[in-house]
Amino acid sequence: MANPQKDAAIAELAEKFRSSSAAVITEYRGLTVAQLGELRSKLRGNATYSVVKNTLTERAAKEAGVESAFEGQLVGPNAIAFVEGDPVEAAKGLRDFAKDNPLLVIKGGILDGNPLTPEEIDKLAKLESREVLLGKLAGAMKAQLTQAAYLFNAPLAQTARVVDALRAKVEEQGPVATDAPAADTEEPAAEAVASTETTPEGGDEA
Repeated sequence: MANPQKDAAIAELAEKFRSSSAAVITEYRGLTVAQLGELRSKLRGNATYSVVKNTLTERAAKEAGVESAFEGQLVGPNAIAFVEGDPVEAAKGLRDFAKDNPLLVIKGGILDGNPLTPEEIDKLAKLESREVLLGKLAGAMKAQLTQAAYLFNAPLAQTARVVDALRAKVEEQGPVATDAPAADTEEPAAEAVASTETTPEGGDEA
């Protein structure tokens, strides 16, 4: 490959490293073209699977500042899954394909610029997808909003019920119930007036 072509290939790979949220390097030795096509279909929508040249990939990784993630990995026939979608779904796709096709070897990768071991990629594959997590978050938020709306409206509803109950009680008892206490309070006052009128000034009856 002429130097301009190499430079263009390196620049393209470096840009893929920069623009991808994650990248997973795999060895595909022994896999057929049909199997690689199946893997690409499995990753579609979340990652693109590209066969790479080791020397160019090494230079591109260095240019993108992620060379430490691929140190010692760029030997043998390699391909890289550049993740543009959900890294969890991409990891699941690679893991599931590797289970059915043991010739695919997951060697390592990067996530948001941080190196990943094969074990960490397997753990990533066991996480819930972004859609599932967003669904759970939306459900939790909806439940909290419903609860908040209930707590906000409950005092108003209870107040209305109390007012209606008091109104019904007053209408049932009528005015007699309200007049009775007034009569009770007037009698002691009359007795007090009578007492003062019969008692001589100075308090001495003799």
